[in-house]
Amino acid sequence: MAATADPLESFYFEHEEQQRICGQPVSPITDGFDPNYPSVVDRFFTRYYYIRANAAYQVLYHSNRICLICLAPTHPALAQGIATLSFDVGNVDRSQNVVKGKGKKGGMILQADSTLALLTTETGQTYKIPSCIRGKLVEVNAALVAEPKLLEQLPEGAGYFAILLPKIENCDLIKEKLLTQEQYEEYLKTSQEQDTEHLETSKEQKEEENMKANKEQLTT
Repeated sequence: MAATADPLESFYFEHEEQQRICGQPVSPITDGFDPNYPSVVDRFFTRYYYIRANAAYQVLYHSNRICLICLAPTHPALAQGIATLSFDVGNVDRSQNVVKGKGKKGGMILQADSTLALLTTETGQTYKIPSCIRGKLVEVNAALVAEPKLLEQLPEGAGYFAILLPKIENCDLIKEKLLTQEQYEEYLKTSQEQDTEHLETSKEQKEEENMKANKEQLTT
């Protein structure tokens, strides 16, 4: 008995060395890959920074006023290792925040110095993560509670603590109170110079103390 012909055979995909559209050859999509193509943050956000207790936090400001609150790349917690993260800040649990509708009604109103979350490092250090700006809490990144290590692994912007929405009339003042990228880099430069100067001073003082101690031993 002859085998029955496959009625779908004509629709099966047949690999071609080079695809063609309307008779014209189409290059592989990988040929257009640009390793220097701007990131999502570079294309859609402006970087600002907030300093608290010598630790820097990043505010990614979108043109639609949405702000992502993140750790700055130089935050000491990243070097110490992230252990835990909680949005229960004692008097309130930020993860219980609920908003409704396009106007995001019902969201918690936070000030720049309001504690947004509590972060503990592997060295036992605890950081109170500030809201950084005055605005309405839209949502928190609950995934960080279960996997706090994501803060060390995710690309810039993806490891945000929360999304805040400031009022239109407050936006200019908020930007003025934050550091721009250029100001932040100058802050880092100044801090590094001060640290170097402090280390050199401490080293000189220690050498002087050692010399004094040695001199006292020789005279006794």
